[in-house]
Amino acid sequence: MTLYELAIAPFNDYGFMRRALIASVALGLSSGPIGVLLMLRRMSLIGDAMSHAVLPGAAIGFMIAGTLSLPIMGLGALVAGLTVAILSGIVSRNTNLKEDASFASFYLASLALGVLLISIKGSNIDLLHVLFGSILAIDAEALYLIGGIASFSLVLLTLIYRPLVVECFDPRFLRSVGGQGVLYHGIFLLMVVLNLVAGFQTLGTLMAVGMMMLPAVISQLWAQTLPKMIIIATASATLSGYIGLTLSFHLNFASGPTIILTATSLYVFSLLFAPAGILYKHVHRKTHSNPMEIR
Repeated sequence: MTLYELAIAPFNDYGFMRRALIASVALGLSSGPIGVLLMLRRMSLIGDAMSHAVLPGAAIGFMIAGTLSLPIMGLGALVAGLTVAILSGIVSRNTNLKEDASFASFYLASLALGVLLISIKGSNIDLLHVLFGSILAIDAEALYLIGGIASFSLVLLTLIYRPLVVECFDPRFLRSVGGQGVLYHGIFLLMVVLNLVAGFQTLGTLMAVGMMMLPAVISQLWAQTLPKMIIIATASATLSGYIGLTLSFHLNFASGPTIILTATSLYVFSLLFAPAGILYKHVHRKTHSNPMEIR
């Protein structure tokens, strides 16, 4: 098998592979930076909870459309995700519960409700499509939606980049100088939900957060500055999408899990060989503890 047949032919010969690749790249471009900010805010598990919280909205969209209409289900998922985010914020500000605890509570209820609604109206196959996605079934309409979400997220991130970075490291500062911290936090949660909706279209509700958090963790192992972390996270996400799709085509694997496992492989490699990884630190520590060996 030539390099062309291995790496290029699947996307040149099949339209569904090209659409899947475009969707993966668009998702990686927007999810990478947002995942880094989620990680720096120590909200990784909240992102996972929100990815499951969109399920009831997707289920209601499925029941209204009577089929797996991704735009209608995506709209329902957006409404559900924003509702959970708002309710969690209200609970955390009016009780002694922290935001992660309130998110976890709503996430469990949302996941159970979503599975129940889909099981009532649809089949086990429909449930699997919603939970695990079907990136190879992306059509032009869904592709426009994913591209629109990615473009909107990148533009919005550019406009409020500085306040978001400040809030990551000193959340009390924005509140003290103008009370804008809550506003920017809300806008950031909106971007998270939007990208989870886009990820739901391709990877399902159970794995949508994977394209955010795995590249973000990879970037932290390789870089120490925020711009470099964002670049590495974006590159890792897009590369995982391309390699995962290629492997799934040739090996006849499910595309969504293969993409996430590809990102996991990059994470394991980084965990071992990155400057902040295990082997690098071990060798560096051993070298410095035996200075006579250098001579």
